[in-house]
Amino acid sequence: MELKELIKKKTDAIFPEVVQHYRWMHQHPELSFQERGTSAYIADFLLREGIPFKRGIGGEGILVTINGTAEGHGKCMAFVADMDALPLVEMNNVPYKSIYNGVMHACGHDAQAASLMGAVKLLYSLRNWFAGTALCVFQPGEERSPGGANLMLKEGLFDDLEPDFVIKQHAYADLPAGMVGFNMGTIMASADEVHIIVKGQGGHGALPHELNDTVLAASQIIVAMQQLVSRRANPFNPMVLSFGKFIADGATNVIPNEVTLAGSLRCMQEGERNKMLQLIPQIAIDTAAAYGCSCEVELPQGYPSVISHEQITELMRKMTIDFLGEERVSEFPKRMTADDFGFFSQRYPSCYYRFGVDSEHVKIGPLHSGTFLIDELALKTSTALSVWLTLNSLK
Repeated sequence: MELKELIKKKTDAIFPEVVQHYRWMHQHPELSFQERGTSAYIADFLLREGIPFKRGIGGEGILVTINGTAEGHGKCMAFVADMDALPLVEMNNVPYKSIYNGVMHACGHDAQAASLMGAVKLLYSLRNWFAGTALCVFQPGEERSPGGANLMLKEGLFDDLEPDFVIKQHAYADLPAGMVGFNMGTIMASADEVHIIVKGQGGHGALPHELNDTVLAASQIIVAMQQLVSRRANPFNPMVLSFGKFIADGATNVIPNEVTLAGSLRCMQEGERNKMLQLIPQIAIDTAAAYGCSCEVELPQGYPSVISHEQITELMRKMTIDFLGEERVSEFPKRMTADDFGFFSQRYPSCYYRFGVDSEHVKIGPLHSGTFLIDELALKTSTALSVWLTLNSLK
């Protein structure tokens, strides 16, 4: 039996088990850096299968190492899947609905982790088909800074063996189950949080000459930040600076002593990102000073942009066409969302692709919403394809 048919047959055989993994994780979601139950569930599975792994990297992260037994000296590659969930109330009415009120898998990380569990089992059973090494990473904390990818790398994730390239697949609600999308170059933006506190002498709103108007100063800072993007950034490099929090806890006739602002900077080019991170504090402080106020600015380390290496991505795309057929391979648009996979893609040649989870039979809500769900048939594609890509890359 040729490899393609063998993978599909084996995937069909373990498909109910992959669905079971997915449903368990969907029902037991855990927030970033709190994935103790999820990590224990995966570790128990690996122990039962006799597959070697390390646990506790970057928090609850797991690294699985599968060495091929075929003759030769194959390459080393890594496949990454996230484990964490989001602080959302699930609105779906399914038997495996989240049992934790206010926490749900609304980004498909349960599908990613379940798919990689299935792939690990198949790769271990097919290790005589390849000569290289497959590293499978179950990563915590993608949804929260400083990012599980960042912490795992800092804690020596690949100290024993470095991959030649790193791959990640992510659930995608804009493609039907069974389809896969690719794109090349910088495909997702960097993400940096911006926290600003404007301070001054508050007081009675009817006596503005006797106080420092922190509300006005904060408002001007918001306007200045938008002008920063439009006048100081290179217009050929996409950038977004948005503020979603403006807290002035005064009253109709009271100007508060402090106003809090919080926002997010998204950039598609690291040079522009670094420039903006220098300019934001400078302009915020100078603008506040113009109104007699002081200003504190905090810019915690964020995520770098995600880069899909052209040669690696084109290779993965061609392999996918060979496995699924050209009609099931598409292109997804670049966008200003972020993923801490950027820490991997800044260090190693990488490919980030998306697998469709939409369905004619299941009502799918958008990502990061309380109604997000997947067509479970998507798990066949995500499991089998990751095995196919790995085996063909490690010959």
